[in-house]
Amino acid sequence: MEGILLLHKPKGLTSHDCVFKLRKILKTKKVGHTGTLDPDVTGVLPICIGRATKIAEYMTGDSKTYVGEVTLGYSTTTEDASGETVKEVPVDRVITRDEILQVLHKLTGEIKQTPPMYSAVKVNGKKLYEYARKGQTIERPSRDITIYDLNLLDDRDSFEGNQISFSFKVTCSKGTYVRTLAVTIGEELGYPAHMSHLVRTASGPFQLDECSTFEEIEQAMETGAIDSILIPIERALKHLPNLEIDDKVAVKVRNGAVLETSPILEEHHQVLLLDQSGQALAIYEKHPTKPGLMKPTKVLYI
Repeated sequence: MEGILLLHKPKGLTSHDCVFKLRKILKTKKVGHTGTLDPDVTGVLPICIGRATKIAEYMTGDSKTYVGEVTLGYSTTTEDASGETVKEVPVDRVITRDEILQVLHKLTGEIKQTPPMYSAVKVNGKKLYEYARKGQTIERPSRDITIYDLNLLDDRDSFEGNQISFSFKVTCSKGTYVRTLAVTIGEELGYPAHMSHLVRTASGPFQLDECSTFEEIEQAMETGAIDSILIPIERALKHLPNLEIDDKVAVKVRNGAVLETSPILEEHHQVLLLDQSGQALAIYEKHPTKPGLMKPTKVLYI
């Protein structure tokens, strides 16, 4: 069994919880996720099965799309609805649609973001949430992220009430904390805020409507139809240029041999080598010290 399993992650489970559960359902230990989703977040979680676990690192850098909801009026320790209230300031004025649109426009593009304390980012060898659980807040480095699109999903012209909620859709780069983005939106509007709801609707090329629930996966296992919902490794790596090789060269590739370079590598950093049946064998790149040669970055079939 191998391929990418697109899980519709339910609320309340960590990504690790999902992997643990799938190992039992699929009866295999070679299972790994391609990027953490917080317990409160639902949606697309690509899971690598079997040989596909070798390509997880090539999928984590994909852009992600989310549909979220920001609530103005109070902030929380975790920046989402599961945390304890930190600061509460009732919204005491009408907020206009144009104000929100201006903020979303301001936050689109390359911006700096500071990881939240409740995150797995490491500082001085410890994960930030380990400090947070002890009530400690420490200085952490900001990172550059890219917000490709940020749109308001609410057709109201004005928003009023002690607490105001509105939905948005964002497509962003690797490393973006959408709950922190929700907090920033609130700060720009002048109020403490948190992310009250979040669904990941796309991860790279994979969409929410392609995903299967745990129940559907269990049923597929029981009926012997599991292969029908597994995505081939080749599709997950379709962003890489392809180079088809003959059977003789394929034997060398499986053994991790250094090869004569391909013209493709003049324009691209890496190339995916396929055998004549279209099966992905390895990812190659230019050899760093030997001009005219290329070396394997990752051998996928041994």
